[in-house]
Amino acid sequence: MNDNKKNFNENQFNLLLVEDDRTLREAIRYNLISQGYNVYSTEDGAEGLNIAKSKPVDLILLDLMLPKLSGLEICKTLRRDGSILPIIMLTAKDSEFDKVYGIESGADDYITKPFSMRELMARISSQLRRMKMNVDVKNSKSEEIIKLADRVIIDKLKREVIVDGNNIDLRAREFDLFAYLSSSPGRVFTREQLLKDVWGFDYIGDTRTVDVHIRWLRSKIENSSQKAIIGTVRAVGYRVIV
Repeated sequence: MNDNKKNFNENQFNLLLVEDDRTLREAIRYNLISQGYNVYSTEDGAEGLNIAKSKPVDLILLDLMLPKLSGLEICKTLRRDGSILPIIMLTAKDSEFDKVYGIESGADDYITKPFSMRELMARISSQLRRMKMNVDVKNSKSEEIIKLADRVIIDKLKREVIVDGNNIDLRAREFDLFAYLSSSPGRVFTREQLLKDVWGFDYIGDTRTVDVHIRWLRSKIENSSQKAIIGTVRAVGYRVIV
């Protein structure tokens, strides 16, 4: 069941809510509209994917277990197709494996049921702020380039990365993380600092999200040369070592 016929305000953010629990879906939808968001909503995974591809969606709230198509399958499909829409997973599963699997599938954030509406709204606001920052950087007229020795060039304006002469294709969050680390080469950043400054919120709980993204980054930026670029400081965090 869904209600997507409401006239939307073109000046507001458009959110897609895919949740098969009718009571929870209606509660979330009510709170989102109360906060000034336009909301597409559905209980069906296949329809949710169709809306994500065909409507002007700014952010997706995605349940893990859905009829016809799971949240993980939706997330993987969107990322495979090149979508950089912020995706927040909503799920009753809270094991470390489920959280990491959700992140590896392309989710930007993960919130475990039951959750407070206040926390959910804060997570949504954080993701939308990050998205707006990325757009502002792309639209900026001032060129910002980071060079690390003769090996790495990061163009913030074009959002391009060159390592040892090779163009590296990074997803949005991977680029943000690498650019942030590279802005202060040699400095050690804790996982908590990275979550706060790159993900844009004070994260409470599992910091494995950072480890997963660092692993993705290393597989891409260090693959061509086999030389380390990001170093691990045991029990602390990460730093760029070029």
